Amino acid sequence: MNKSAFYKLSYGLYVITSGKEGRFNGQIANTVFQVTSEPPTIAVSINKQNFTHEQIVASRLFAVSILEEATPMTLIGRFGFKCGRDIDKFDGVRTRTGKTGVPIVIDHAVAFIEAEVVGEMDCGTHTIFLGQIVECDILDAAAEPMTYAYYHKVKGGKAPKNAPTYQKEEAPEPAAPAAKTARFVCTVCGYVYDPEKGDPEGNVKPGTRFEELPADWVCPVCGAEKDKFEEQF
Repeated sequence: MNKSAFYKLSYGLYVITSGKEGRFNGQIANTVFQVTSEPPTIAVSINKQNFTHEQIVASRLFAVSILEEATPMTLIGRFGFKCGRDIDKFDGVRTRTGKTGVPIVIDHAVAFIEAEVVGEMDCGTHTIFLGQIVECDILDAAAEPMTYAYYHKVKGGKAPKNAPTYQKEEAPEPAAPAAKTARFVCTVCGYVYDPEKGDPEGNVKPGTRFEELPADWVCPVCGAEKDKFEEQF
């Protein structure tokens, strides 16, 4: 079985939020799809170990923020590689309260959808929640929604271990020629620092070696410090 075929399926990148009574959480997801048009329904796949799963089960509500291509990796890292049981993921992030009372992330969002859970399917490690839409709107008509392929190929993003598309052994990166400067991989989220590309979002110019990065530089995806990086061979 060649699981690389899964990479050819089309996905997006979304922030899923849920909760009730002032306790809310959000996470990155890539598996959201429309199921029917009348009544309008959507489905989302959430790992059972995630705090957001717990919130959806308790509240029977969720909201989807469709992210744009220009979304910074810091926002993706906050919602994708950090746990809402440990931090307030909404701190410093622009949101608005939806009709359901669930906060909707509007930072770098193209559009949003709110839904009430009307069904669910147990898929082992994940639950697929079926939601009937109660509200939706465009937030930025000029922005392009980010595809999962764009996230991987252009942004250099990786799949968290709890993502439906995560594979224990993702396609290996090609070995760098000996003449090139070494690349370093984050042991927390899998982000690869490539000196040839630098870190544009962190104002690190192309050609900057890993050893030359400032001492306070952190992973642009998950916020891990430099000592969490290992040289990629």
